[in-house]
Amino acid sequence: MTLSIAILVSLVVSLTLTPMLCGQFLRAEDRNRRRGLIDRLSERGFNAMHNFYERTLKWVLEHEYTMLLVTAAVIVATVYLYFVVPKGFFPRQDTGQMIGTTEAGQDISFEAMREKQGQVVGIVLADPAVQAVGSFFGGGTGQALNNGRMFISLKPKGWGKDKRADDVDTIIARLRKKLSKVTGANLFLQPSQDIRVGGRSSKALYQYALTDQNIDELNSWAPKLVRKLQGYPQIKDATSDQQFRGLQENVVIDRDAAARLGIQPQAVDSTLYSAFGQRQVSIIYTQQNQYHVVLEVDPKFQLEPSSLDKIYVKSASGNQVPLSTIAHFQASNTPLSVNHQGQFPCVTISFNTAPGVSLGQATQIIQRAAKELGMPSTIRGNFAGTAQVFQSSLATEPLLILTALIASDRNGRRQRTAATPRYRHCRRPDRLANANALHYAGYLSLSRSAPAAWEKTPD
Repeated sequence: MTLSIAILVSLVVSLTLTPMLCGQFLRAEDRNRRRGLIDRLSERGFNAMHNFYERTLKWVLEHEYTMLLVTAAVIVATVYLYFVVPKGFFPRQDTGQMIGTTEAGQDISFEAMREKQGQVVGIVLADPAVQAVGSFFGGGTGQALNNGRMFISLKPKGWGKDKRADDVDTIIARLRKKLSKVTGANLFLQPSQDIRVGGRSSKALYQYALTDQNIDELNSWAPKLVRKLQGYPQIKDATSDQQFRGLQENVVIDRDAAARLGIQPQAVDSTLYSAFGQRQVSIIYTQQNQYHVVLEVDPKFQLEPSSLDKIYVKSASGNQVPLSTIAHFQASNTPLSVNHQGQFPCVTISFNTAPGVSLGQATQIIQRAAKELGMPSTIRGNFAGTAQVFQSSLATEPLLILTALIASDRNGRRQRTAATPRYRHCRRPDRLANANALHYAGYLSLSRSAPAAWEKTPD
């Protein structure tokens, strides 16, 4: 729409302001002025173009039916190319910055995640094009424990010791091969862009969102679509923000056995919180600071669920009763995070495009894959962020092309009408080819030899 308005404004300016400025500032040339070499060469070039235009115009006017067929062929070719030519949106920039998202197994512990994050950071820093890396992971960042973020600064582009010769896409492809050897963790890289549409955080440049009222149905079909997209070579780094395979240990209390021993469920909750919940029990005050005292079990007992067998609960009589005596333990899956779009659960699929593949081709592949998968009608898929704006721009593109054609046709008609005045007398018709015509947006100025050779008939 912005481009359409710009074309209309250009049309109005070319038909109003431009002729007025030409009539105000252009003056007739002195016929006795000595012409320089550049002036003579430009005059010859203009005359050559004028003669060529005159010959081709005569040929076109003499072959009307042929030109109608050519026009029809051009229209058909335009429509065909509209559907065939790959369509892109914002070009990918090389700003010297990259954003990386680390993803590990959903059942990973904090210590294991720290080890994997350090291993990935070491591989990235070892690349000759990388200058610095900032990395963090875990809670407090709006992400699950198994996700980490990485901000990578590249060396300035150029030739030399502290420069890089490769562009950002080449660097990402090189790092992707090195990082594929890391087991248990993946790093998704994307170049940082100056223009990014949408505030949704993702692991790649483009997003496709699936929403459904039934979260179990959504959790079942979203991984299938991700696996299908990973099979297309045009799609790179296909992944989702789905986090529903975390592990949890359920403590099921035998209330009858606990009642016989005089143990209340609240006592079990308090004991587990003291062991694993970092209960604050005291504050140590000094002259300049204060320190919180936290109660917890030794960190080595926090790594495995089997440590629950070593937990004891205090009964009403003061005796220490093993927790396994009054309860049993069950492992199950639990979601680490549940994202929403509006009021419904949502899974966002992130993806990048392979080098040489346009965003239009990628969106067509994703739509075709979702259709071939045969997902239930209750699951709705739509593009988000930059991909969504790209889809919206395609909807108005035919209107933009039609507006440009109409504006071009009207402008051309106005120019042809203004550029064909009637003449009644010519004393030197051979000077027509040497007339210096300045024709722009409907204005015709005849200089040097033309005023002596032509006399315009008043309308």
